[in-house]
Amino acid sequence: MTNDFSGLGLSAKVIDAVAAAGYTKPTEIQAQAIPHVLEKKDIIGIAQTGTGKTASFVLPMLTLLESGRARARMPRTLILEPTRELAAQVHENFEKYGKNHKLSVALLIGGVSFDEQNKILDRGADVLIATPGRMLDQFERGRILLSGVDILVIDEADRMLDMGFIPDIERICSLLPARRQTLFFSATMPPEIQKLTSRFLRDPVRIEVARRSSTAETIDQKLVRVSNKPDEKRAVLRQLIRSQDSLTNAIIFCNRKRDVATLARSLQRHGFRAGALHGDMDQKSRMETLDAFKSDKLTLLVASDVAARGLDIPAVSHVFNFDAPTHAEDYVHRIGRTGRAGRAGTSITLATPADGKYIDAIVKLIQRDIPELSVDGGGTHPAPAGTGGTERRSRTRSERRPREEAAEAPAAAAEEQRPARTKARPQQAPKPRHDDDIGIVEDSPFGTDGPIPAFLLRPARPG
Repeated sequence: MTNDFSGLGLSAKVIDAVAAAGYTKPTEIQAQAIPHVLEKKDIIGIAQTGTGKTASFVLPMLTLLESGRARARMPRTLILEPTRELAAQVHENFEKYGKNHKLSVALLIGGVSFDEQNKILDRGADVLIATPGRMLDQFERGRILLSGVDILVIDEADRMLDMGFIPDIERICSLLPARRQTLFFSATMPPEIQKLTSRFLRDPVRIEVARRSSTAETIDQKLVRVSNKPDEKRAVLRQLIRSQDSLTNAIIFCNRKRDVATLARSLQRHGFRAGALHGDMDQKSRMETLDAFKSDKLTLLVASDVAARGLDIPAVSHVFNFDAPTHAEDYVHRIGRTGRAGRAGTSITLATPADGKYIDAIVKLIQRDIPELSVDGGGTHPAPAGTGGTERRSRTRSERRPREEAAEAPAAAAEEQRPARTKARPQQAPKPRHDDDIGIVEDSPFGTDGPIPAFLLRPARPG
């Protein structure tokens, strides 16, 4: 592998911009992919997140685009991204590395005005960065002509599959010129993605810089067994955050969007500088939250999997999986937010008793055990021998530690002394209670959305 960017065939303008950005040595995916892209070959790039994949296509594209000029409504290159955040970050890369160029770059994503981008398209865009649905929408409106696209980049292809974009990708590929260069990047290669590459790429060069679905060696992975009670689980998370001396910032992942908001509010109530990021937020709020996290105004970013892939935040010290991911591949992408570019990072996954099958699937995928941590009032420490790794076994009451039994005894006594519940009077709506952790909640068998519907309170007719 070459030791610097000067030996890859990039133009002087690009090399100067890379040096100004502070980079001196290419990553493995960059060193292998850039020469092939400059030779105008189709590429299949398989690389785990955080390996510098974006620059491996942005830098050679800038060099290739130095010759030629764009025509009105006919972009010269097209980059497809699964999410708005990823598209915006690729746009930032073109601004950073293309500062010595006079290229026009258009960004088509939902949640932002099209006026400025339409002006760029009307003049002629050298680079069009878009999410598939929005790009097709503009094509159907007659705002874009795809007959002039010389280079197509499909980024995060496996994420496209997860989000249901493959039919859109297939349609877009059918609208493009047959004689084009296609650069295809993915962290994993499920069968559906392999079929896509066989249809739309010509004699591609395959570049695989790491074992599929592997995790970076720079990440210290840990597992913590927790109760399935939400308030206890949140308390463990807070203790973990406070016990990490090396924590400068962290991304905390939840499986459900509603839990993202609940957890962020809980952390804020306990004095943490926390923000929420999920797919139901409008684009302006999402970008403001991301900017606050990048600029250290927020220490903790509570996110759904919308933030799991491709976010260019190089110095994230910790990742917490508040919820164990239900898909093993998501674990790789989530913890890949830390330990980037050779930095050390830490990931801690909280696992309830019901998460056993998900943890087993993760261990099988990454082909390594995840050491366990025990959490108590004194902080965190490795789990006792026999409980480490991902091995689980049931313990009888006689095997439980005295501390556990001591904690259970008062609760058991209180349960025995508690009077039997009287039948609730139907005419009374449930009283709201105040949870010091997350605020006002409703005690209702129907969740936290309000009182029991009136029609369910009517007495049943005698049989």
